[in-house]
Amino acid sequence: MEKLLKQNKIYTGKSVDFYSDEVSLPNGQNAVREYLGHPGAAAVLAFLDKRNIILVKQYRYAAGKYTYEIPAGKLDAGESPLDCIKRELEEETGYKAKRIEKMINFHPTTAFSTEILYIFAAFGLIKGDKHPDEDEFVSTEIFDFKEAVNMVKSGKIMDAKTIIALLYFDNILK
Repeated sequence: MEKLLKQNKIYTGKSVDFYSDEVSLPNGQNAVREYLGHPGAAAVLAFLDKRNIILVKQYRYAAGKYTYEIPAGKLDAGESPLDCIKRELEEETGYKAKRIEKMINFHPTTAFSTEILYIFAAFGLIKGDKHPDEDEFVSTEIFDFKEAVNMVKSGKIMDAKTIIALLYFDNILK
């Protein structure tokens, strides 16, 4: 294992922090490890019924295009992944779920981020009012589950959490 010698926070952002830490390597040499400090996030594969799911369409600045994604969001300080996804599902889609089940947790980018992403599946949705964050412009779209899986195969869905959720459910849970 590597041993932390000096932690250097080089930027504190609204959602993430950036670090350039000095570490001691197993061979005795020193090195620098640059990474993104992230509080974690939660996402939900939301089923309207046995066939149809909800995806959100939004412009992603870093990707430079609109993407189709499952509803998701960053964990607030002290917030559990389950509470986060309940909040995000309602904010982004207007729906509340009668039943939510944990699917999988994963590290999206272990090489340069501390983020852990928690994915859930939601069932028994009840329609309400959506209220996205002030800087969030999302449209809610309904897709047949199989159509969404085919969108992964064709490259129309490229978001990692969405791909993992769809394929995990299709190949492991179903």
